[in-house]
Amino acid sequence: MASSVVTSFQPRSSFLGERNVFKVSTKPFAQVSFSSKTIECKESRIGKQPIAVPSNVTIALEGQDLKVKGPLGELALTYPREVELIKEDAGVLRVKKTVETRRANQMHGLFRTLTDNMVVGVSKGFEKKLILVGVGYRATVEGKELVLNLGFSHPVKMQIPESLKVKVEENTRITVSGYDKSEIGQFAATVRKWRPPEPYKGKGVKYSDEIVRRKEGKAGKKK
Repeated sequence: MASSVVTSFQPRSSFLGERNVFKVSTKPFAQVSFSSKTIECKESRIGKQPIAVPSNVTIALEGQDLKVKGPLGELALTYPREVELIKEDAGVLRVKKTVETRRANQMHGLFRTLTDNMVVGVSKGFEKKLILVGVGYRATVEGKELVLNLGFSHPVKMQIPESLKVKVEENTRITVSGYDKSEIGQFAATVRKWRPPEPYKGKGVKYSDEIVRRKEGKAGKKK
């Protein structure tokens, strides 16, 4: 055990002629110890759920590469080394972790969701709906182009991807459908980006289930 050190200081008083003794005790700092402990990552609640494969969907698995083919189309996905896909007998797919790391735990839930979206997409499909709000705002489909009139000096023309279908109803309701969920979401987000809904009057392009938080306009000058 380290012993404490006591030092003394004796200043002389000019008035009383006495010596006042001050004692200062110094002690060494306590030692801090660190222990290394391995933390095991919890299994993802989404990642451990099985994926049911319908009878009209074909699965082709080669190493880390997956191909899914159905009545609506075909999709492919490559898995990272942290996870692997296991095909069970009863037409069920499971995504498993190959290592116990934080990144593997993140990839576990992500690639399980991506795999499920592929199976549902080629068998049933997905759709995203948008609504045009504003005076004079309208949309039409001309061939393979979506033409938008959003208050600019010129119409906005967007090329429709081959794997997507775009339908316009009542000139203000747009439905984007297809089998690739990520491509549907990207195209719908690009359409919305041309004129996002503003918070005062709600004018713009919004999703059908989107809630636009409104703001109160500037109040008039009080008399």
